[in-house]
Amino acid sequence: MSDIPRDDGPISRFPFPDIEKLPDDIRQVIEANAKKAGFTPNVFLAYAWKPAHFRAFFQYYEVLMRGESGLSRAERELIVVAVSAVNACTY
Repeated sequence: MSDIPRDDGPISRFPFPDIEKLPDDIRQVIEANAKKAGFTPNVFLAYAWKPAHFRAFFQYYEVLMRGESGLSRAERELIVVAVSAVNACTY
């Protein structure tokens, strides 16, 4: 056991942007997802640091999840859950 006091906040060397200072389109996506999920995934804030990366990530997500496919939306979500479980991702 360490005698060093610890901060229970997030541990990251990656800077997180102030949500209020983000471009409107990005802020709206983050706020809508946080309302639906009950929290803001760190990956959203990480990508938001570079708005072009954030937009590219979500455009790719939309193509994967809503684009033409032989898979239903439910089947795609099951794949996402399985991959997240294998990668020990909690969201």
